[in-house]
Amino acid sequence: MQQLLIAGGAGLASGLALVVGAAVAWFVQVPRTVVAAIMAFGAGVLISALSFDLVAEATRSGSFWTAMAGFLAGAVVYVVLDVLLERRGARKKHGAAGSGGSGTGLGIALGALLDGIPETAVQGVGLASGGGLSIAVVAAVIISNLPEGLSSTADMKAGGRSARYVFTVWGGIALACALSALGGYALLGQAPEGVQSFVTAIAAGAILAMLADTMLPEAFRKTGTWTGLITVVGFFAAYGIHTIGG
Repeated sequence: MQQLLIAGGAGLASGLALVVGAAVAWFVQVPRTVVAAIMAFGAGVLISALSFDLVAEATRSGSFWTAMAGFLAGAVVYVVLDVLLERRGARKKHGAAGSGGSGTGLGIALGALLDGIPETAVQGVGLASGGGLSIAVVAAVIISNLPEGLSSTADMKAGGRSARYVFTVWGGIALACALSALGGYALLGQAPEGVQSFVTAIAAGAILAMLADTMLPEAFRKTGTWTGLITVVGFFAAYGIHTIGG
């Protein structure tokens, strides 16, 4: 029961980062350059986390082939869903606030869920497999969710959405993240190691595809050539957490 509560709490904390970002954007005008810098830093954190905490763990718990199959599957699923949402005008890229298009309402919720479900489900998988909760993964997801809540809420506010609407959307997504982490734990607690390996790697593939498709391009728009250095600093910080914590 304690492990189940930890999984749910980690997922909820990850989702609440969206709510915090939304609250900041609602009450404070945050410069786009600051949001972009957080994105670049968060991208570096995620790259480190998916490399050392997800892919490496998936390979250890299963095999190279199960890990790589899941890794590729996660990227394919993410890209296909992303393309479908874009074609329906429902997908909004990270940090694209003020760029026009249909960046309000259900589209933002769908985009955040598309990113958030694999990121939080793997937290529960890690606990279920006996590997414990990866602080680096949780930190990476929280850091990457903050700018999404910031930029998307700025768009919703500019589009005339009410505070009740905005925080209901993000509160619902935070709850979905908690349920995703609980589901990862409950559904995979007794699963074979090969299945756990495959699912963990799916999350890693989806996250890496998201980084290349959304976070880094949007961060580069505002931070330019500084994006690479900021991303490296994020990687350094996360790898430090991984190494010292391990």
